Amino acid sequence: MVMSKIKTRPTGEDVTAFLDSVAEERRRAEGHAMRSLMERVSGEKATMWGPSMVGFGAQPYTNTTGTNDWFVVGFSPRKAAMTIYGIHDSYAAPDPLLDALGPHTTGKSCVYVKRLDQVDQDVLEQLVRNAWRSSHEET
Repeated sequence: MVMSKIKTRPTGEDVTAFLDSVAEERRRAEGHAMRSLMERVSGEKATMWGPSMVGFGAQPYTNTTGTNDWFVVGFSPRKAAMTIYGIHDSYAAPDPLLDALGPHTTGKSCVYVKRLDQVDQDVLEQLVRNAWRSSHEET
């Protein structure tokens, strides 16, 4: 039996070219801002994961397809909202910092922000920092 490879993995594509190609000007600027924040906090260079996610670092995870790598923190500047990965885990206790973030919604493992300029940038940075540190304490 041959297992199919997961689609979301590092591609080697140019992150700057991807962010520059985002159609909406505000979302494009937000993408560059998220990249800057995550590079500063993680000390890692941005990497494209799949066609539309920008990730930082890598860590193994296991699911039904086996053990694969996934980025520690990342984002995708989607049309409806900036999707931020790694700063929220619906299976863990709620992070009280999310209450202080500002307008957002959450999914199973992501936070959706419609306008980056409406959230508290210090809180956002702390959420990214906490997620990065937490992933490195477990290994």
